[in-house]
Amino acid sequence: MAKASKTRTGNLREDCVAEALSIIATDGIDKLSLREVARRLGVSHQAPYKHYESRDHLLAEVLKGAYSQFATYLDSQLKKGSANENHLRAMGEAYIRYAMSHPLEYQLMFNTDLPDPSGHPDMLKQAHHAFDMLRDALRSRAKTSQRPMAAKEIDHQALFVWSTLHGFVSIMRSEVAAELKIGPKQSAATDVLSHIGRAIGDLSTK
Repeated sequence: MAKASKTRTGNLREDCVAEALSIIATDGIDKLSLREVARRLGVSHQAPYKHYESRDHLLAEVLKGAYSQFATYLDSQLKKGSANENHLRAMGEAYIRYAMSHPLEYQLMFNTDLPDPSGHPDMLKQAHHAFDMLRDALRSRAKTSQRPMAAKEIDHQALFVWSTLHGFVSIMRSEVAAELKIGPKQSAATDVLSHIGRAIGDLSTK
């Protein structure tokens, strides 16, 4: 007798992505395989191959979705702000909120060995999107301050902001953070953003 399908939506392509995330969350990324996805969905072992050539293709789709969700969240938070709000600081605040509230997706995006980017251009495009938003915010800031900045300087500032935020989030999400007794997370985040601002200019001014 054929197994009853446990597909979530009836769209096997999307259900494979959802089940892959579930496997990673419960058992770790090393347990992800197309065979295990098929088993948990209750479909034939060959069914996922109709949509994904390999485990890497499925993982790339999972990562593409995570990067897209991340960029969409940053963009939505920026749109909520007022015209006078410092968008660079708002982006930093949104970055921290997303990382703390979406630990699985954040871990996947920034602490996972990526499938070969050259073979998965859609994934790479979404990964670039979030970083390009930071570049755009820095370009806008430079234009407003009437301080010309070369593309290389923009990139280096973006890397500085990103690496500082990533380091802060990584520490605050670690078990050792509770033992450091460094105070409330929100207060620490505010101070970190202010320090970043002083390092590159007016980020601390709203």
